[in-house]
Amino acid sequence: MIRLNIISTFLLLICVLTATAQKPATFLLDATLLQANKQRIAQGDKPLLTSKQALLAMADKALTKPVHSVVEKTKLPPSGDKHDYMSVGPYWWPDSTKPNGLPYIRKDGQINPERYAIQDGTYLNALCDDVQVLALAYYFSNDENYARRAADLLRVWFLNSDTRMNPNLNYGQAIPGITEGRGIGLIDTRMLAKLVDAVQLLKESKAWPQKDHVALQTWFRQFLTWMLTSPVGKDEEDEHNNHGTYYDFQTVAFALFLNDKPLAKQMLAQKTMKRIQSQLNEDGSQPHELARTLTWGYSLMNLKGFFGLAQLAEKVNIDLWNYETADGKSIRKAYTWMLPYAEGEKPWTFQQIKDLHREEFLPVKVVANWKYKRAGDIATASKPTGDTSLFTLTNSLF
Repeated sequence: MIRLNIISTFLLLICVLTATAQKPATFLLDATLLQANKQRIAQGDKPLLTSKQALLAMADKALTKPVHSVVEKTKLPPSGDKHDYMSVGPYWWPDSTKPNGLPYIRKDGQINPERYAIQDGTYLNALCDDVQVLALAYYFSNDENYARRAADLLRVWFLNSDTRMNPNLNYGQAIPGITEGRGIGLIDTRMLAKLVDAVQLLKESKAWPQKDHVALQTWFRQFLTWMLTSPVGKDEEDEHNNHGTYYDFQTVAFALFLNDKPLAKQMLAQKTMKRIQSQLNEDGSQPHELARTLTWGYSLMNLKGFFGLAQLAEKVNIDLWNYETADGKSIRKAYTWMLPYAEGEKPWTFQQIKDLHREEFLPVKVVANWKYKRAGDIATASKPTGDTSLFTLTNSLF
């Protein structure tokens, strides 16, 4: 009897270790780090257990939120099809000198509240956040309820015929009186990169069968084709600031989701490396972002985009973390240029019409320390940074 109990305990231990040792197929979230943290949680790591509980609390809230779709808007897109995504340029306002306010005029950095009358963008951002939280909660808990909810959200937005979004962004960031949609509207969908990555965590769940995964891949193949070939998509591809960076961020992530590593590698080599050349100065400053009215926010946003691309590039054996152009430009220098400003060693003297939040740089610093100083040291890199947020478990900037 004692021997039988010992054997049963041993087999149970093997099952637990096998379950916690599973390495996910993510490409934006660091799979090795996720695996290591899941193992440490199983071993009783108290700070990570606290972080896991905070994550599950977030996921529990996501279980109760209403499910939204792109067809809920009351205003029809120019196509007449509510399945087409719509948004209005955030920094465009009625011209007070014109009787009807048209055409709208630009006030950089000042958001016109009219933008929120059409909630496609709000719903899409919430979808990306919730799917990531739910998928991570499923990974760290093995609770199918979280996977089931994530699957429901994905089906409503992308797959169900009565609620799905059409795979295009022809009417993104419209400007009343000027255009029905612009290439820079693609910045609205940048967090779809983290959504498709989170879906990778659902592949082992019964709630997300292979047929749904293939159907979602079909949607993103169509959307990626639209990005690469349509006039609107190609217009965004040609941008030389954060818009271009996040165009690459999306296309590379979608290519990896579709298991098209050659395309991902091509985009990084032919587009992203050229953006490092065109967007950065040799000292690491970002002239296109410093020309804005929110210079801190846009410089940080663009740096995060490049960091995200460097994470994706690891999956095709390209080292963007340490890549330098022939004249010495690099994302590493972009980071070190911002660092003394973030730490208060230098005053930020560039235009910033809203409050400057230096604490927003902390996650970037943690990731940079991980990649540049402690590469491979998972135990050190994943130590909590004083909070119990999702970042503690993932070191993800998105």
